[in-house]
Formats: sequence, C-alpha cells, structure tokens
Amino acid sequence: MFGIIVGTHGQFAPGIVQSCEMIFGKRDKLKAVTLMPGEGPDDVVEKYKQAIAELGTEKILFFNDLMGGSPYNAACRLVAENENYGIVAGVNLPGLIAMSAAQDTDDGSATIAEIMAQALDACKDGAVISSYESLNVESDDDEL
Repeated sequence: MFGIIVGTHGQFAPGIVQSCEMIFGKRDKLKAVTLMPGEGPDDVVEKYKQAIAELGTEKILFFNDLMGGSPYNAACRLVAENENYGIVAGVNLPGLIAMSAAQDTDDGSATIAEIMAQALDACKDGAVISSYESLNVESDDDEL
C-alpha cells in the first residue's frame, strides 16, 4: 500500500483529512502536514520526514494545495531524492477520497507515476459545475 501525505498552508491539511475520514473512515496510511506562520520549507521537510517514517510505506503520494508554494517545494526536495515519491498539486476532497479507496485495493504493483495519474484524474473528475440551466433541465429520468 502507498502512503498519502497532504501538505498545505495552514490548517487546510488536517481539515481535509478529517473530512475524508468522516466520509471514508479512519485511514492508517494518511497523514496531514501543515506549514504554519513563522515556519519555512525546512520545517515542512522535517515534518514530511516524520510523516514518512510513521507511514512506513515505500511509495508516497504528496497531495499539496498549491504548486510552487512552500509545502510543494518542500515535497519536491524529497521527491528529487526518491523515485518512489510523487506530487499532485491541487488536492480536493473527491481526489483524496478516491485515493484513499485506491490504497485499499493497491497490491503494490502500481508505479508512483500510475498513482499520480490516478490522483490527478480523481481531482479533475471531482471538480464539476452546476448552473441554473443544468439543474432545471427536464429529463425522462424525472418521470415516475
């Protein structure tokens, strides 16, 4: 099974992990890492290293909030040193839930590139739009 580390600015990471666990249940291979005011990338790298040690998995998916931000840049430093680590920036709750489910079915054969592609697709698929028009279109499904 691969591990997931959600790394974000402020309390976004613990919040989205808590939301995921409310919907999906407690996750053993999911950690939240924060960048708090007054901290820098070196602090986040150390938090990531601690989370990696606690996860105890060979493959790590870093889910970051923003490409180019300090949590992302700190993850880049670790990914540059380990071919079994990867990053997806733009974490959202549907993507995190989907990847939590993917952890349960992972037999260890998926590469980190495949895991990242799946995560990116899940985040994209979870972003939808609804408008007045789309919500008020009659269809045959509406008939009883």
